[in-house]
Amino acid sequence: MFLENKENGGITLEMTFRWYGDSDPVTLDKIRQIPGVAGIVSAIYDVPVGEVWTMERILTLKHQVEAQGLKCEVIESVPVHEDIKLGLASREEYIANYCTTIRNLGKAGFTTICYNFMPVFDWTRSKLDYKLADGSTALLYSRETVENMNPLTGELSLPGWDASYTKEDMKVLLEQYQNVNEEKLWENLQYFLERVIPVAEQAGVKMAIHPDDPPWSIFGLPRIIKNKSDLERLIQLVDSPNNGITLCSGSLGVNPENQVAALIRYFGKLGRIHFGHCRNIKITGKNCFEESSHRSDDGSLDMVDIMQAYHEIGFTGPIRPDHGRMIWGETGKPGYGLYDRALGAVYLNGIWETLEKTKGAMKNEVTV
Repeated sequence: MFLENKENGGITLEMTFRWYGDSDPVTLDKIRQIPGVAGIVSAIYDVPVGEVWTMERILTLKHQVEAQGLKCEVIESVPVHEDIKLGLASREEYIANYCTTIRNLGKAGFTTICYNFMPVFDWTRSKLDYKLADGSTALLYSRETVENMNPLTGELSLPGWDASYTKEDMKVLLEQYQNVNEEKLWENLQYFLERVIPVAEQAGVKMAIHPDDPPWSIFGLPRIIKNKSDLERLIQLVDSPNNGITLCSGSLGVNPENQVAALIRYFGKLGRIHFGHCRNIKITGKNCFEESSHRSDDGSLDMVDIMQAYHEIGFTGPIRPDHGRMIWGETGKPGYGLYDRALGAVYLNGIWETLEKTKGAMKNEVTV
């Protein structure tokens, strides 16, 4: 979130950092040493999808983070059960559980829940350790490679599904989705939001949907949060300030038609951006990209313009550096090492400080 700087009338950026719990090699004591990082984005990762997050588990997470002097107000993610996305009768139980989790998170002082509505696959890449020219490794998406893959053969190693589903489970799930096109998925999303958003309003929690990553169909599955028109439709499904967006520059930005800074200015002025993910990517062809450092010159996105857009709208939500490369020999969770994301956090904070000081200098010139 952002805190008002009353001394100069500006806004001080409060940067957050994603942490994957006790199993994460990037520990809280390391994160707290990153200049300018004040908060943690995390979740409870060992509760089966669809089950209630208890107050005990939620408070354990919160207290663990706060004991390190870091804030803990953002959850990423509370996963949406596939039965909800499929519109099965069993969704009623899972939606009820989801609502209970929202209430518990609100009672514990959490303000924001990031979630997604991507069928089966979370963020998808064709290679997790692509070697860049400088010797670092990064996440890669090759359209040709993905189009030639069969998720039933076991040749994929992607986050979020291969450890959760057997080949038989995957086959059944993909067969179920053959009856779900984009419009049906929209219907199922609306059904979900109509039930959870009123609960979020009462709990003081903002729901922030994450765009599809990448923002196009994969393996014949529908994807519906891909561009400006989709995001507009999303916020109109349930017209509430608690129904909003996680504006992920890397997810949306791999499609050149998605002008990320313009999307920030548009939806930010509507008050519907509740969480910001700042990531740079390098587009290498149609539906092909590699992830880069956060620096503008290293990718296809103008990160300065993106931060300028957040600054212009007076953004009041949490923000974090997103995927990073693996550099300096680091190993760990692909996209979520310490060093490159730390560089990203400092880089983004540097842009923000420059924007603030430039604004202050201009004010002084006017008054002289």
